[in-house]
Amino acid sequence: MKYPQWMAHGALLAGLLLSSIASGARPVPPDPTQDRLMITAGFLNGHPDLRFRLLALEKYKAGNRVDAMRFFQYASQYADKPSQAMVAEMLWNGDGTPKDRALAYAWMDLAAERGYAGFLELRERYWQQLNGDERERALQKGEAIYARYGDAAAKPRIASVLRRERRAATGSRTGFTGNLRILVPGAAGPQEIDGSKFYDDRYWDPTLYQAWHDSVWKKPRIASVNVGGIEQIDKDAVTSRIPEVAPEPDVAEPDVDDEMPTLQDEPTRP
Repeated sequence: MKYPQWMAHGALLAGLLLSSIASGARPVPPDPTQDRLMITAGFLNGHPDLRFRLLALEKYKAGNRVDAMRFFQYASQYADKPSQAMVAEMLWNGDGTPKDRALAYAWMDLAAERGYAGFLELRERYWQQLNGDERERALQKGEAIYARYGDAAAKPRIASVLRRERRAATGSRTGFTGNLRILVPGAAGPQEIDGSKFYDDRYWDPTLYQAWHDSVWKKPRIASVNVGGIEQIDKDAVTSRIPEVAPEPDVAEPDVDDEMPTLQDEPTRP
């Protein structure tokens, strides 16, 4: 049975809004975007991937598709694969942006770069529906997208921010964060966060942080909902069709002042 494309789009958006799924030998830490005290304490300042994805989702749900696309692209600069997939879906459907199936494929190919099952299946669905000219254009356009947003360029960016912001907050005390107490002002008086919670290595060490994302998105719930009719993907199919390019890691950080998500609704996964 084949599902209409709008169902794929809706399922992907719903997947972004689901809470984290614990997996692996070591349980994943709690989703910090579900903890208002963590957010108030400035957690998102050191995690632009989550910050911009949350902002994008709020804009999207408010009907502001133009700003949603902009923030999904900002999150994409920091190796956020779910945001890259949403850019692809919005381009594929002409949702708040001119419809461009070739460009959409390039973005979904990028989202599938790490072999996340749901995004791989969507990538193959796109490819099957492109004509010859669109396929050629997708591969051409994809080179510039990979140069800026591919993991070779984007992972060093998010790693740099994680290290910088943790260093700025803890200084020489890094490694002794369990002894820190973070005071968060509030109407009812200041509240405390244990440093071992806020500075859990899995939130700040680039390798562990990536593993945390992988534990959630490797086989997300969206994979079984929206892409019927696609044959099971062979392991070799993880490889991108887009030619390898040199990364361009030097991209200016987005200038969005101090805008932060309000977190009025259900939060996103990590």
